[in-house]
This record gives sequence, C-alpha cells and structure tokens, in this order.
Amino acid sequence: MSAAFSYPPVSPSLVVNDGVAALEFYKKAFGAEERYRLIDPETGKIGHAEITIKGVLMMLGEEYADMTKSPKTLHGTSVAFGLMSTDAQADFERAVNAGAEVVRPLQDQFYGHCSGRVRDPFGHEWIISEETEKLSPQEMQRRWDAMVSSAK
Repeated sequence: MSAAFSYPPVSPSLVVNDGVAALEFYKKAFGAEERYRLIDPETGKIGHAEITIKGVLMMLGEEYADMTKSPKTLHGTSVAFGLMSTDAQADFERAVNAGAEVVRPLQDQFYGHCSGRVRDPFGHEWIISEETEKLSPQEMQRRWDAMVSSAK
C-alpha cells in the first residue's frame, strides 16, 4: 500500500453495515477498484476503505453506533449517486444481477438521458444514466414545464 494517493477536493463516504460484502458488491456491480482497507483490530469491521468507480474516489466504512449509521439503520437515504455510462442498459443490468433492487427502471427522461435508479444491498441509491440528447438548460426547462403541466 502506498501512502502517495492523491485526493480530490470532495469525496463521498458511504456507511454500510457489512464492509466486506459492500466492497465486493461495488466491484461486481460498478467495476470498483479497491485502493486499500483498514480493519478495526477489535471488531474486525472495515473502519475505512477507499475505492474508485470510473476514476472517482469513494470512501467506505462500517457503522459505528456512536458515530455513523447506514441507510439500512436509518430506513432510507436522502442521497443518490449519479453514475454516467456509455451503455446504461448493460450497466443497469450488471448492477441488478449483482444484487441491486430496481427503484425506477431505465427510461428516456425529459433532460436527454436514458436513466434508471437502483438501490444497492446496503441502502444506497444509484442513478445510472446515459446521455441520449445534448440539450440546453432552456430546452430542459421547456420540457420540464410541459411535463409538469401535463401531469396536472
């Protein structure tokens, strides 16, 4: 293990209830590469691990009741991670085959992406998207307005 890692200005940190299983899931579902893990010598839990997904650093650690809680313990999450793809269908299927639950199936969206949402086995949600149209913010707003007004 090298201590010479570089760190971006902002990195998400996931809290999970089974670190070993989470690391294996992220490798299988999203092609994550593990940089390293630190094991708590008293509990055997993963106290801290680092992975990259498509070159982006994500940190991960297991729950410690007095400090951190996972989405499973909290019964939900208010955060979703966006995962851009060049083949959303294949990436979506890979995540589901690895054990993710479909929250919203893949479909074309008003903002020019084909996207869908999955929940991983640890309670974190991922929006897998592929850009299908290049749209200006003005066009997205026009489509948003039309969609909202037609839903009334």
